[in-house]
Amino acid sequence: MKSMANSKLFSVLFIQLTLVLVLLDLANAQGLKLGFYSSSCPSAEAITKKITTNFISHTPSFAPKLLRMHFHDCFVRGCEASVLLNSTTNNQAEKAAIPNLSLNGFQIIDAVKAALEKKCPGVVSCADILALVARDAVSVIKGPFWPVPTGRRDGRISLASEVLTNLPFPTFNMTQLKSSFASKGLNVKDLVVLSGGHTIGISHCPSFTNRLYNFTGKGDTDPTMDQNYIAQLKKKCKPGDTTTIVEMDPGSSKIFDTDYYTVVSKRRGLFQSDAALLTDNTTNAYVQLQKTPKGSTFLKDFADSMVKMGQIGVLTGNSGEIRKICSRIN
Repeated sequence: MKSMANSKLFSVLFIQLTLVLVLLDLANAQGLKLGFYSSSCPSAEAITKKITTNFISHTPSFAPKLLRMHFHDCFVRGCEASVLLNSTTNNQAEKAAIPNLSLNGFQIIDAVKAALEKKCPGVVSCADILALVARDAVSVIKGPFWPVPTGRRDGRISLASEVLTNLPFPTFNMTQLKSSFASKGLNVKDLVVLSGGHTIGISHCPSFTNRLYNFTGKGDTDPTMDQNYIAQLKKKCKPGDTTTIVEMDPGSSKIFDTDYYTVVSKRRGLFQSDAALLTDNTTNAYVQLQKTPKGSTFLKDFADSMVKMGQIGVLTGNSGEIRKICSRIN
């Protein structure tokens, strides 16, 4: 009996050890690992968190902007900070592409980088800073916290021409969305989960006014959008308005919660890409499941998908460089 008990205990311990090794393997995917700077710059993550917390505490609206910046970076060339580079005389960088003209929060990345260069010169990459800042910013507004394996290096190329062919657009239908996410190694669950990032933040009218005034080119509205919501949006966004901003999650745009899925289920998602989530069995089922906070898995799922997204196309080892200033190559 004792031998059998020992055998069962060994089996349990073996399974637990196997799970630990699998998790470590995932964390080390593509050369990234948790605590990458534990020896080379032990205070790197603490410094990043302190500066980010200071900015977000004063201006919480930066949180969705930094999350969006991280997303835009990873979907073009991978998570290697190409979105942070400025244009030069001979090159239009990603910043110059239309979808990136509204990106904001670069000063926070620069502040963290300056502090880390002072503490540990030439050690911490801008790509890692962006990944950590996005996580810490969301955490400060009481959103989910996720582990960020580090060890990314910075790319040396940034092309405005690559943005439009890589970023998913707010006008995308489900087929286009699936294709865009799949090309980055993300599945349908990641798609519906990361769309939930629209629970915080705002958008400018041009991103959705085609749904209000000229959906099929005949001066009509989008039939998949709630007509009462269309009437409300028309009061805010007149034809040609490029400056007015609208909450993506009305009444809850400063809180990281499941309300986005409630909004989408009521056909009040702001973008066509939001509405598209109701057209697929898998994504629609997720929307219906998450719209009730009790039993929701959204916060955990979001953390998992962000870890996965943060590993898209990373540069590690001797690839790329560690920029001294995030807006220009060395």
